[in-house]
Amino acid sequence: MSDKTVTDITIIIPSLNPDEKLMKTVEGILGKGFHNIVVVDDGSDEEHKKPFEYAAERGCKVLVHEVNKGKGRALKTAFEHCLTCSDCIGVITVDGDGQHGADDIYNCGKEMLRHNNQRVILGCRDFSEENVPFKSRYGNNITKFAFRVLCGIKISDTQTGLRAIPAQYLKAMTEYKGERFEYETNMLLEMKSQGIPFSEVKIETIYLDDNASTHFHPWRDSFRIYKIIFKYSLSAGASAIIDLLLFYIALHGLELLGISTPENTELTVLLATVFARVISSLFNYSVNRKVVFGSASRNSFVKYYVLCVAQMLLSAALVALLSTLCMAGKFGKLVIKLVVDTCLFFVSFGIQREWVFKKKQD
Repeated sequence: MSDKTVTDITIIIPSLNPDEKLMKTVEGILGKGFHNIVVVDDGSDEEHKKPFEYAAERGCKVLVHEVNKGKGRALKTAFEHCLTCSDCIGVITVDGDGQHGADDIYNCGKEMLRHNNQRVILGCRDFSEENVPFKSRYGNNITKFAFRVLCGIKISDTQTGLRAIPAQYLKAMTEYKGERFEYETNMLLEMKSQGIPFSEVKIETIYLDDNASTHFHPWRDSFRIYKIIFKYSLSAGASAIIDLLLFYIALHGLELLGISTPENTELTVLLATVFARVISSLFNYSVNRKVVFGSASRNSFVKYYVLCVAQMLLSAALVALLSTLCMAGKFGKLVIKLVVDTCLFFVSFGIQREWVFKKKQD
């Protein structure tokens, strides 16, 4: 491995109905000295076969999907091919539409080797530049915020297709879910889940013809991408609704029983909170464990309820304190609880992600 150089890294270019930009991309990569190039024809029509023929003539390995299967599947096909090559030290995924310069491709490979093939390297663009199309800037900013808040991943370019990946991670990446553009988002989420480290390298921001050649469809593919992230909050949202309804029902029941009085607000809120949280937490734990985090940890139940009890007591204390200060009635207490629990949601989510349901690393 020590005698390997940057140009020994395999370049992967998935492409659908390309034009001359693919040929220019191949030429630029060859010009930097790379000699292992895999191009995936993802079901292109006959009118767009010439760039692939050109790539094959220039010594590239061309893999063909008879029908369009999506960028995610094209990348997996290339990864599976590279796993059969004993001399593969890693790959660099490149878009074939001219957005990735040869120098940036080389620099990402160089950075991967500098980290001894232990880190994935992401080539990240500067979205504040004037030549960035609105849909790309807007989409990246929204996804970047969601990644940071909901997933605990700090990344400046969530849409980048320029990624240098050490060979040791390719097998795992062939098993990640997603067949189209959502696969690249899944890759980032799974890297976080599996503890695969990554670094960023700043690259030139290139958009040709306002990014007209891209096959990314803002509405269709944004839905595919964001639904992956939304599942993290849906469970908590459903649990919160159950919790609020049960909390309100409990307050009403305690009032009918004559237990709820202005003098024992703290006790009333505590009893209502415990009743609501016990039931809603069982629902939340089951969904989070099976659907959201996919955890098989045996002690996650204990960890979850340690967190649940701490959060419940803190919620009750804050709601009681604020209700007393505001002299809130039954509906006011409900509003206060909604605000308090919304704030605690973000804290709880991070703890669940990093401690309760954290997957064991190999």
